[in-house]
Amino acid sequence: MSHKVDANFSKEEQIRYSRHFVLPGFGSDAQLKLKSSKIIVIGAGGLGCPVLLYLAAAGVGTIAIVDDDQVSLSNLQRQVLYTTEDITKSKAIAAADRLKKLNPSISIHTIEKRITNNNAFRVLSNYDIVIDCTDNFPTRYLLNDACVLLDKPLVYGSIFRYEGQVAVINYKKGPNYRDLYPLPPSPDSVPNCEEGGVLGVLAGIIGSMQANEAIKIAGGFGETVAGRLVIFDSHTFEFTQIKIPDQNSRAKIKSLINYDEFCGISSLTPIETMKEVTVQELKALMDSGADFQLIDVREPHEYDICNLGGELIPQGEIPNHVDKVSKNKKVIVQCRSGARSGNMVQWLEKNHGFTNLYNLKGGILAWARDIDTSMPTY
Repeated sequence: MSHKVDANFSKEEQIRYSRHFVLPGFGSDAQLKLKSSKIIVIGAGGLGCPVLLYLAAAGVGTIAIVDDDQVSLSNLQRQVLYTTEDITKSKAIAAADRLKKLNPSISIHTIEKRITNNNAFRVLSNYDIVIDCTDNFPTRYLLNDACVLLDKPLVYGSIFRYEGQVAVINYKKGPNYRDLYPLPPSPDSVPNCEEGGVLGVLAGIIGSMQANEAIKIAGGFGETVAGRLVIFDSHTFEFTQIKIPDQNSRAKIKSLINYDEFCGISSLTPIETMKEVTVQELKALMDSGADFQLIDVREPHEYDICNLGGELIPQGEIPNHVDKVSKNKKVIVQCRSGARSGNMVQWLEKNHGFTNLYNLKGGILAWARDIDTSMPTY
């Protein structure tokens, strides 16, 4: 089939996007809009990987990747941009390298830092569409509010265990995330993927749906799911659509706020005041035969992969086993990265008055990196 393509595309681009050019309702007009569009993806993890792959393959002219994390072995079950050789590399850099090989004609920007109140406007302002591929509520509310104030469409996605959600919010001043979820859940009521698990292929399904919505917005064709929340249950292969109610939340968003505090996270002891030990200090304590207690708050399957010989008390069981935590000697709490153990140190201090607790900075990942490089990680 022959088709007419304008001079805005090179011969290589005409071949690369040939299936788009012959697509009814798409053609060179939508492809040119994609080429001119600028999309920023927050998070290059389970959702971000398929989003980035399909945006790059589709010919989105400028893509920005925001992520301050590194690739780990446990990521590879769902984060399909990376390979085993990428472990310990910056996700943003590794993702950009892969995308440039997929489509060298587009521009890729990398931002190896977290998005915060201080940089959100500066980071987001140069892009047409924002895609939320994050995994925490403070950042979701931050992105929502920033997009409302900047008047930018936001493509939201989330996954947990077997279920995923997708929505297009703040599109043409339509409903936003606060209309859907006016208040965040309790910080200890929703486990993350590390604690609760996630079906790897679900990330690909939901991420592809997010990419689909972003490409429709950028290309100016089709009907988006703006104003609706799509819920997909991969266990039963059921889709549910819910109309997002108009709760007039837009008028209440005047500026960016403290999102950790809003989500109940900073009601715990500020992280900067929490006592910590480094893996080098822990090694010295072990070598000296010092009398201390080491508690591992990971799950049993994680402990079986690798451990430091600590006493296993999974995070969810700590509230029922506070009596197992010594108050008479130094107690070091550890997990995979230091996040869960830090939360438990703060919770125990706040709710049970402990003053002898120390978080292992960097967790078992830091131990494997700096002390025992032969230790398997995940």
